[in-house]
Amino acid sequence: MVQKYPVRRSHLLSSGALLATLALLGCAGQAPNSPYGYSPTFLGAGPAPTPLAAAGPSIGKTSGNVLLLLPLSGPLAPVGQAMENAAKLVFPQGSAPSLDIRDTAGTPDGAAAAAQAGIAAGDGIILGPLTAVETRAVAPLAQNAGVNMLSFSNDPTLAQPGIWPLGITPGQQVRRVVQAAADAGRTQLAALLPDSDFGHSLASAISAATASLSEPAPQITFYPQDFNGLNRAVNQMSDFADRGQGLEDQIKAAQDLGTQAGRLKAHELQHQQIPPPSFNALFIGATDGNTLAELANFLPYYDVNPPQVQYLGPEFWSTLAAQMAHQSVFLGALYAAPDPAAAAAFDAKYQTAYGSAPPAITDVAFDAAALAKMAASSGGYTSTVLTAPAGFIGTDGVLVLQPDGQVRRGLAVFKIAPGAPVIASAAPTQLSQPGN
Repeated sequence: MVQKYPVRRSHLLSSGALLATLALLGCAGQAPNSPYGYSPTFLGAGPAPTPLAAAGPSIGKTSGNVLLLLPLSGPLAPVGQAMENAAKLVFPQGSAPSLDIRDTAGTPDGAAAAAQAGIAAGDGIILGPLTAVETRAVAPLAQNAGVNMLSFSNDPTLAQPGIWPLGITPGQQVRRVVQAAADAGRTQLAALLPDSDFGHSLASAISAATASLSEPAPQITFYPQDFNGLNRAVNQMSDFADRGQGLEDQIKAAQDLGTQAGRLKAHELQHQQIPPPSFNALFIGATDGNTLAELANFLPYYDVNPPQVQYLGPEFWSTLAAQMAHQSVFLGALYAAPDPAAAAAFDAKYQTAYGSAPPAITDVAFDAAALAKMAASSGGYTSTVLTAPAGFIGTDGVLVLQPDGQVRRGLAVFKIAPGAPVIASAAPTQLSQPGN
């Protein structure tokens, strides 16, 4: 029996302001003596994991309290309060080290002032801030003070030694689903992406993923956010003028003859197959239901169909899976996301503590807090500890913090199916090092 999975939450790349919240879905095993009921754990043995040989000198403090930077006032205050609640599950009152919670007001200046105050107070690691613009304001302060930072953003351009964006990035989700397609022999990739910051981030990730797999360069087409522009983009991407228009012209010419021979010829031509497109996998960057509904008509019209073409998509599809399941053309489409079945422990803990289900993005605050607390008891908040090559298991599954600030994640691959998405490829429980 195929196990089906409920949809949880998702979020898009934030470019300064929170455009939408990212699905931070999974969870890990129980910690038997944990005061908060659950803790991410390092993979591998030993209290001080061995860093990568190329990691360079260790960065970071070995002691101090944990500075939590969140927007506790301003438009993003509800998000900040929920993330504070999640972090407090890891650091209950009276714990050591303790949380030093400071309000950023959701602005770069507020974040910088809060970070300066925390650093001056001797805090040993920074959790947050929430958005990319806040993180950019805090990063130089953290680096100058030799304090490592686990940002809540999912903007991969923030990554640098000592600064790790913990949100699920476009690159993480793209690499996983493109690899799954390649494993099935789908190595000629095209992409249909919105002409936006998010779409261009996906394009960079797709180009990098195909290059890492030694696949042909992807055929990338951007579409504007309007009906006619989307139609033109699909037409252009499909190369229908060369593939199918000639056949349609022949059918029309035969019909125009008005003879029995012409009608027979037209009937014969109508049963001919239009040649498939030059690609066998298509990454669709649409993240709203209206665009996907339009594509459900445009793609078949231009003969970009399964099974000749495998559709792939972003992690945000986890929130649209039920709608997509009612459009038969999308059945079988794939996307990468954390396994929501693993989220039960964190969800239950938050529900018990606060009387409601955890809102979107709270998982990343919980993971960052748990990682900081674990690091404090494993040698300190240094890059030597944080970049353990085997990584650790958190609420979104296994992840590895790289010395250059990049974060690698083990995501599952889901398939759109009637009723609810199904897992097509399980999330890995460990990640091999690049090149191995």
